[in-house]
Amino acid sequence: MTVQDKIKETVTSNDVVLFMKGTKSMPQCGFSSRVAGVLNFMGVDFSDVNVLADEDMRQGIKDFSDWPTVPQLYVKGEFVGGCDIITEMTLSGELDTLFSENGVTFDKDAAEKIREANA
Repeated sequence: MTVQDKIKETVTSNDVVLFMKGTKSMPQCGFSSRVAGVLNFMGVDFSDVNVLADEDMRQGIKDFSDWPTVPQLYVKGEFVGGCDIITEMTLSGELDTLFSENGVTFDKDAAEKIREANA
């Protein structure tokens, strides 16, 4: 199985996947920490893939999405974006809508608290 096959299988077999540096419980960079922190705070059940553990995966995910940086968030098999996009979507409420439309469970009160804290 190629790296591309592994990535495709991962994003299609999990509702929410974050390709990141480190893990959701121990992020290894600020951008990964921010996105994992948002998802954790909002109570989203997500799979994490540590690209630092596998150089082929680290480059493979960039090729797969045609996006040059990590972290990368996927919802229901679709690439959503990296740290800046996820931050903007969280603050605008777009991430709530995306999760709701895709049947992803999250804490709406927690999402609102993030927006209030950043208003």
